[in-house]
Amino acid sequence: MDQPIEFAKLSGSGNDFICVDGRDGRFDELLSSPGRVGTLAQALCVRCVGIGADGLIFALEPEVEGFADVAARFFEADGSECELCGNGTACFSRWAFDSGFVPDSSIKILTPAGVVLAEAAADGYITVCVPTPEEMAADVEINVRGLPMWCDYVVTGVPHVATYVDDVESIDIGSLGPAIRHHERFAPRGANANFVQAIAPGEIAIRTWEFGVEGETLACGTGSASAAILAAIRYDWPKEFRSHEKPVLVHARSGDTLRVYFTENEDGSIDDVCLESVVRSLYRGTISDDLAHRALNGEPDP
Repeated sequence: MDQPIEFAKLSGSGNDFICVDGRDGRFDELLSSPGRVGTLAQALCVRCVGIGADGLIFALEPEVEGFADVAARFFEADGSECELCGNGTACFSRWAFDSGFVPDSSIKILTPAGVVLAEAAADGYITVCVPTPEEMAADVEINVRGLPMWCDYVVTGVPHVATYVDDVESIDIGSLGPAIRHHERFAPRGANANFVQAIAPGEIAIRTWEFGVEGETLACGTGSASAAILAAIRYDWPKEFRSHEKPVLVHARSGDTLRVYFTENEDGSIDDVCLESVVRSLYRGTISDDLAHRALNGEPDP
């Protein structure tokens, strides 16, 4: 890459992401090589010797003109590509608004999971409406560390498991998180492991062990949406929380509160899922020639 790589860093309720503009096609060759772009994502996302982030997102031109305003591809901190990231999309949208990708405060983003709609909301929030949940299943029994556990499962662009606990602060997420994330029941890909505490009708606290990051993150957008939906159904919360009237409040590890709206239809299907996340623009910069060279060529850190 003979041109400097400019980037923006943003945080969505504690999830931080690096955004890079590739709409001019300069990264097309790189993106056609999973190994190289994965190595780049790893090098940039590693903390202390890279920029540090939970993921790397590229802005690209949509393949079909008029289908969406912009396309996005998401790469996890371990270099793997994922179909969708809720907080990543919120950060990407804020960056797109600030950078003038679209003339107003709403945007259609083409992702591998489908077209996602986003718009600026009040109080620094960004609203992201995600694809219709799929493969929802309740009371999935798994054995973890020799003990039976019951959890709920859903795919909101990416797979999520919700396990219900009395106190999210007291769980051993370093042990339970990877055990659920890699459980054979969810093979071969695995699932994000969410630990959910019901506080009151329409209010939960959550901790998430994310695949791709392979650790606990301070927030997870699709995890928050999944947990809100599954908890509302499990605990049979009032209709106002299941008809897009009032949001389910999701208290993330970062201390921010995400808001989730959705509609449960008479046949039990779910649609109109929208997530509101607090997005903060942190800084913009240019990747140094040294870091760019090492990241693009897979060279070890000094």
